[in-house]
Amino acid sequence: MAIEILPFRFELDLLAIAGTCLWSLALYLGGSSVGEWVIAQLHRWFNFAERWLYTSQEEFDRTRPARESQNAFYASLFSIVPFLGVGVLCNYGIELGLGRGWTISVGMMACIACGIYELGKRDGKA
Repeated sequence: MAIEILPFRFELDLLAIAGTCLWSLALYLGGSSVGEWVIAQLHRWFNFAERWLYTSQEEFDRTRPARESQNAFYASLFSIVPFLGVGVLCNYGIELGLGRGWTISVGMMACIACGIYELGKRDGKA
């Protein structure tokens, strides 16, 4: 259906998308402290940027709890973007170094290793 609407064709490299997502997940799991820092910085910036939208202090104070909750959600959602960027680089490096067929396999191994690392780190804290 979308092919009929668009006057041009574009190809999606599904292997690159899958490999990038696997590497992003692995990096997000392994770098959870970095992810929390990114979330905190994005939340702080969203709260600061939204202040300029309100002209009255009363309206700003009245809607503060709802806005801060919404900004926390957006910050956690957008915190994956830096990890996607690094995941693209990792996927590209594996593709150059080992070949195209290894990107999914190494990405899955990285996800498993980083998941085990995160579980051990949390168990060590408890």
